[in-house]
Amino acid sequence: MKQGKIGQYRRAVHGGILPDRSLPGKSIIDFSASMNPFPPNVAWDPASVPVHRYPDNQYATLRAVIAETFHRDPAEVAVGNGSAELMRVFCQVALSPGDHVRIDRSTFEEYAVSAEIAGAVVDEHAPDPVVRFVCNPNNPTGTLIPKSAMLDQLDHCSSAGMTLFLDEAFIDLAAPDESLVDQRSPDLFLLRSLTKAFSVPGIRFGYGFGDPELIEAMEAVRTPWSINAYAEQFAIAAFRSYDLLAASREAIAQERQYLCAGLDDIGIAYRPSSVNYLLLNPGMPAPQLTRSLLGHGVLVRDCTSFHLPDSIRVAVRTRDENALLLSALKACLD
Repeated sequence: MKQGKIGQYRRAVHGGILPDRSLPGKSIIDFSASMNPFPPNVAWDPASVPVHRYPDNQYATLRAVIAETFHRDPAEVAVGNGSAELMRVFCQVALSPGDHVRIDRSTFEEYAVSAEIAGAVVDEHAPDPVVRFVCNPNNPTGTLIPKSAMLDQLDHCSSAGMTLFLDEAFIDLAAPDESLVDQRSPDLFLLRSLTKAFSVPGIRFGYGFGDPELIEAMEAVRTPWSINAYAEQFAIAAFRSYDLLAASREAIAQERQYLCAGLDDIGIAYRPSSVNYLLLNPGMPAPQLTRSLLGHGVLVRDCTSFHLPDSIRVAVRTRDENALLLSALKACLD
C-alpha cells in the first residue's frame, strides 16, 4: 500500500475519557462536556422529518432562517455538519501549504488540527500569519474578550492582510451583545454552534458568517448533503426559539456563582468565567485528580491537552449535580 500521507495527521482530544471498563455500581455524571444545563424546549417533531428524500444541498430555507435571526444575508451564511466541519472547510479554502497561522497555546485544539491538514504551519508567535484563530469566550478558560477589543483585533488583521477566524461557539451562553455577528468584513469568518446552546451534540450542526465570496467557496468544498434532515429541521426550529436562551444565561450565571462560592470554601483556585464552564487549578496533577473524581462518579476534562497539566475544566450543571461535584472535589483533595 502506498504510504502517501498516512501517519502524517493527528486527532484532537475532546471531552473526558472514560476507562475501558465501567465502574461497578457507579453512574457517571459528565462534567467534561460543556452543554447548556437549561436548554430551551424546542418544538419539533422528528417523526415528520422527510427522510425519504435528499435534503436541499443549498439548505436555502435553513440559511434564510439563520439570516433572519441574525439580520444577515443568506449569502453570508455557511452551514455544516457541526462546527468541526466548517473549521476543516474554511482551512481548505483559506489556507495553502506552507502558510503560517497564529493560534494561542491554550485554546481549542481543533483549529490547529484543521490548519495542519490543510498544510499550514501553526505558530503561536507567527509574525505574518495568513489567519489568526481566536476563541471567544475561550475554551477552556472561559475568558470573554469584550467586543471593543475584538473589533481592534479585526482592524489589526485587516491592516496586516490576514483573516480573523473567530469562534463564538459559547457566546450564546455568555454575552451575545459582545458578539461580532453584526460585523461585515472580507477579513472575518465567524463560527457559531447550536450544540452547546441547545445541548444537542448528537445533532451535529454548526454555522458561520462571512463574506459571500468566502461562503460560496466553502459551500463548494463542503461535502454534499452533509447536514442530515433531522439536524436541518431541528436547527430551523431552534433558531425560531433563539430568544429563549436568555433564560438559560440567567440560570447558568446563578449556578456558576454557586459553584464559585463552593470552590472558594474548599480553597480551589479557578479562572473567572463568563460562560458555562470553569477552569480549576486544584493543586494536583490533572490526570491524578481526574482518576480520583471518576471513583466518585464524576467525569471532568483533564486539560493536559490544552498544555495545562495541573488544571481541569468542569461544566456548570444543575444545582444537585454541582453540589455533588463540590462534594467529590472536597473528598479527593482532603
